[in-house]
Amino acid sequence: MRLDIAAPARHRKTGKPAFGAACLKLAVAATLALGLGGCLGYDGKVIHGYQLDSKTIDQVKVGASAEQILVLMGTPTTTSTIGGDAWYYITQVTDRSVQFMAPSLIDQRVFAVYFSKAKKVERIANYGMEDGKLIDFVTRTTPTAGAESTFLKGMFLNLLKFS
Repeated sequence: MRLDIAAPARHRKTGKPAFGAACLKLAVAATLALGLGGCLGYDGKVIHGYQLDSKTIDQVKVGASAEQILVLMGTPTTTSTIGGDAWYYITQVTDRSVQFMAPSLIDQRVFAVYFSKAKKVERIANYGMEDGKLIDFVTRTTPTAGAESTFLKGMFLNLLKFS
């Protein structure tokens, strides 16, 4: 009697392949289909923040009240805290070519509504990426003024103060 490892197990009476081999093939095919199914249909382009609409932007007029702007555009993304009263509606568009890659910023829009002291629209602005400058928000260093100090230097200076 010879054992053939590559051949599927056969049923004793019919000689057809056993149910376990067919079930195993089906399970492998289903696993591959589910794994690859997550990659299909991925657009990659995502819009974050306020959805700017040109019709809505055209309705914002100089002289309108803050209440009218709130009803028309909704709650702003952020407001100014220093030097006047302004509302900012921020939109960012990111894209990633593959799902597991880090997204890259394609477009950024800031629609700004500036108000007077009487809470009337004084002026409006629509800023894009070309109007801003890049700032690295995540840095691991804090710039300090003066000479750089080390731990050992600090310890020695503190020991000298006690004597």
